[in-house]
Amino acid sequence: MVDADQTFVIVGGGLAGAKAAETLRSEGFTGRVILIGDERDHPYERPPLSKGYLLGKEERDSVFVHEPGWYAQADVELHLGQTVVAIDRAAHTVRLGDGTVVRYDKLLLATGAEPRRLDVPGTGLAGVHHLRRLAHADRLRHVLAALGRDNGHLVIAGAGWIGLEVAAAAREYGAEVTVVEPEPTPLHSVLGPEIGQMFTDLHAEHGVRFHFGARLTEITGQDGMVLAARTDDGEEHPAHDVLAAIGAAPRTALAESAGLALVDRADGGGVAVDASLRTSDPDIYAAGDVAAVDHGLYATQLRVEHWANALNGGPAAARAMLGKDVTYDRVPYFFSDQYDLGMEYSGWAPPGSYDQVVIRGDAGKREFIAFWLREGQVLAGMNVNVWDVTETVQHLIRTGARPDPDALSDPSRPLASLLP
Repeated sequence: MVDADQTFVIVGGGLAGAKAAETLRSEGFTGRVILIGDERDHPYERPPLSKGYLLGKEERDSVFVHEPGWYAQADVELHLGQTVVAIDRAAHTVRLGDGTVVRYDKLLLATGAEPRRLDVPGTGLAGVHHLRRLAHADRLRHVLAALGRDNGHLVIAGAGWIGLEVAAAAREYGAEVTVVEPEPTPLHSVLGPEIGQMFTDLHAEHGVRFHFGARLTEITGQDGMVLAARTDDGEEHPAHDVLAAIGAAPRTALAESAGLALVDRADGGGVAVDASLRTSDPDIYAAGDVAAVDHGLYATQLRVEHWANALNGGPAAARAMLGKDVTYDRVPYFFSDQYDLGMEYSGWAPPGSYDQVVIRGDAGKREFIAFWLREGQVLAGMNVNVWDVTETVQHLIRTGARPDPDALSDPSRPLASLLP
């Protein structure tokens, strides 16, 4: 039984941490709730950083999870700009960078992920950027506006979601864009070549240049400013700015130093947690980008870096901390907006895990649903400019449906009629 004498500490001031704190209070927890974040901004949501806010279509205040006054009203002790440097599991304490020691009864790690860094000469130049934090987006907005105004060039290393969304934003500002990607198509490790090619065509129509099968080897500059980006096949691309968008790594250093079980990087990395989001220490939980969950639906330790996972994982961990029966096995979900294309993806089907892709609708008009199948079973689905189908797609995945491929590809057949 949880009582008012207990202290729950949340390390990580992002969406997962903020929603966990909210859930603790909404579930009636009356003990101390301490939320520690290493950024000075209040907890915020990340999707706008590469979408609406980056494009200047959303105000800065719109990204925050709660109004600033909410934390005091909910009696959540908010420590911003503070880094947790150590966990003492035996003493049930965390130590902050300023030496402060905070005791906990239950601890939630929601430390998120950090952008992977380019390991090439020239990354210290002023025009080299990452996009993970609100401060990054603040800076990049001004950069893209200036590039568009001056007909400047942006080189993006990586054709993943962040790389493509920033490419779309940069083109809307009027900047010249070149994307360097070692794989043969964008989003190759997520969507495979079948659907990845669609994103190549989409961006090419909007003036983005792709350089596939290559990696950046050097960023050259003068007087501290970027001049060009060179690739391992000898090409040189003019550039005024470079964005490193080569993925993110879970922030596991704190968990590792505390001796918590981790998942190998080759398998996605992250802090290993069970279906209730509990780590190898029964009083420590993990949620959001850093957590690799023992996922019953996919029978693997699955780490998902997207918004919906933080939105739902934080509350699930909070309920588990309160002793409630929790099984976190949601179908992974994410969304993206690029130019006039909007899409939602549900499921998990990395290349090699499926043997068939079925298209329902008109791929040429970019109004369709793609399904990834293995031996007839639906593993994942992505709706592109087709709406109000996500719930049905997720039901197909969760129930292990094996619909007839011809029926699955036929838009005249109601999707719900294919459920088992």
